[in-house]
Amino acid sequence: MGFKTNSEEDEAVSEINVTPLVDVMLVLVIILLVTAPLLTQSVNVALPKTASTTPDTEKQPMQLGIDAQGGVTLNKNPIADLAGLETTLQGELAANPDIVIHIYADQGVNYGKVAEVMATVQHAGISKLAFVTVEQ
Repeated sequence: MGFKTNSEEDEAVSEINVTPLVDVMLVLVIILLVTAPLLTQSVNVALPKTASTTPDTEKQPMQLGIDAQGGVTLNKNPIADLAGLETTLQGELAANPDIVIHIYADQGVNYGKVAEVMATVQHAGISKLAFVTVEQ
């Protein structure tokens, strides 16, 4: 241990006591050794085989794009004004009542423009909206 027998000197001990650190590290190693085998266990499941199918085009969400200048596109087709967008969406809603809209808004577009487009979509009667973002 680090005891001093010389009582003449009253100076501070500048040594680090590593015993508590070693105790904590040993406990962490034991926990790691106990839990590691549990993480590698898995259940083997025989999945059924099926034939590949093509996705239903009617179930695909519509893509509503807003570029940095405020231009609006619906499925990559430019839309002149928001009134035209509303009538187009009402026609699409009549054909498919379960329509879903994915909004692709440019990072630099004004929030007011995005709010206008969202309000137009809701006025058309569509309530399923989703924003598409890019993972960083």
